[in-house]
Amino acid sequence: MKGTKPKLVISNEAVTKTPAPPSWLSVDAKKEWRRIMPTVVRRRILTTADLGSVENYCICIGTAREAERHLQKHGHVYEAFKDTEDGPVCIGMKRNPSSLVLKDAIAASRQLAAELGLTPVSRSRPSIREDDDDDGLNPLDIS
Repeated sequence: MKGTKPKLVISNEAVTKTPAPPSWLSVDAKKEWRRIMPTVVRRRILTTADLGSVENYCICIGTAREAERHLQKHGHVYEAFKDTEDGPVCIGMKRNPSSLVLKDAIAASRQLAAELGLTPVSRSRPSIREDDDDDGLNPLDIS
């Protein structure tokens, strides 16, 4: 990874009620929205300006699930054919394009999940932890 992830902080303008998922999301994306939104809202790190990132994350999860279902049904590879004068001729095995869709959706969802504090590493950051044991003392202050 390059650089450091931005620090998530509690916002005074945070969304305080779990909004309904947008109607245009796929069934899988709506399920993900309903799964993550209560947690994200409870952490008070999400403003209305951030809802687009949540939508994009949910779209990526929905796309990944759809691509995985397609791969389970049709396989990761298929026999490719070329039309010739004598009829179709098998030219070998080809990668199912859904595998690339799945790969891209997983990569994008992983990045968005980290930005939204939905990964174990991002949740371990002090600004997103749900415990309130901060006594206000700076452990690095030696004065």
